[in-house]
Amino acid sequence: MLDIQKIRADFPILSQTVNGKPLVYFDNGATSQKPQIVIDAIEKYYQEINANIHRGVHTLSQLATDAYEVSRGKVQHHINAKFAHEVLFTSGTTFGINLVTNGFASILKPGDEVIVSSLEHHSNIVPWQMLCERTGATLKVIPMNEDGELIMEAFEALLSEKTKVVTVNHISNALGIINPIKHIIEKAHAVGAAVLIDGAQAVPHLKPDVQDLDCDFYAFSGHKMCGPTGTGILYGKEEWLNKLPPYQGGGEMIKEVTFEKTTYADLPHKFEAGTPNIAGGIVLGTAIDYLNNIGFDNIQKQEEALLAHATKRLLEIEGLRIYGTGKNKASVVSFNIDGIHPYDIGSIIDKLGIAVRTGHHCAQPIMNFFCIPGTIRASFSFYNTIEEIDAMVEAVKKAQTMLS
Repeated sequence: MLDIQKIRADFPILSQTVNGKPLVYFDNGATSQKPQIVIDAIEKYYQEINANIHRGVHTLSQLATDAYEVSRGKVQHHINAKFAHEVLFTSGTTFGINLVTNGFASILKPGDEVIVSSLEHHSNIVPWQMLCERTGATLKVIPMNEDGELIMEAFEALLSEKTKVVTVNHISNALGIINPIKHIIEKAHAVGAAVLIDGAQAVPHLKPDVQDLDCDFYAFSGHKMCGPTGTGILYGKEEWLNKLPPYQGGGEMIKEVTFEKTTYADLPHKFEAGTPNIAGGIVLGTAIDYLNNIGFDNIQKQEEALLAHATKRLLEIEGLRIYGTGKNKASVVSFNIDGIHPYDIGSIIDKLGIAVRTGHHCAQPIMNFFCIPGTIRASFSFYNTIEEIDAMVEAVKKAQTMLS
């Protein structure tokens, strides 16, 4: 059992008040809070070893380079990548997805097909739409059912020799549904398609094993797993990363430059042009260590308890509907109350110290499916408590009374 109060003491922001009320932070799907060890590690980098990496012979540069590459190794171990050079530092999931779509612009041709799912965040829709417009490829969509689950029979019917890429999220940011990605990957590979998994919402809750999944690409952000903003990872199989062209040109990603011809550096530097977020990359490793010290089994048990309690308590409210009722879910509850706009609920409960997300959550196709303008989304982390959920439920009831 986790000592939740001890864990909460690691997060200084959780002890503050908002509008005179204790902060209840249920917007973890947008970004997680940061433990003191992560905050201290950022300060430590700038105070002690701030220097550019991979380029200097002086001591600080070597120390910074070593710390950066140690962090890359931590990520490799965490996701079970075969090689450290399959781990690319990015600014976040969006950057990683765009890197891959840019690379496939030189591979796809008219008549090829890309499959996305109806559960995707805009960041895993728009880049593929742009790619299809550039190449003449066709975008196909896996439909969903009323429970928010992907319809696997329809997915399998979409697959053909024309399918070149399949991309889905591991966990839906808007509904919390956990997709059967291993099955999707196997089916996609059977027709020769590459697979990219958007893991942004998954990595705070579980440890993805990219070799067991056999995905070709897996993208995620550091800021959703207690790390700094502006950090992320793109995992790519070595053979695919060697096949794709560089995403950006500049320093670090080159082997030799003349005005006649440039040759590119080996992996991973081929895709890491310019000075990166060095502090962020190093401290992402600190955040991963922190989560592993807590243990993902413990994190999952805590969050499952929070999800079950929130679902039960919210359904006590008359007129409340939860969206995303599939069997396999992460700790997200997305809901509305009949006759009340989600923004109005969110605004009122904010006055009571409750932080939730309202709107379409960058997943407008999901909202269009349900014919709603958006939802109220409460997304929980391991540092949240049952008591906080009860406080949210009472705040929602109060808002309902005021707005009815």
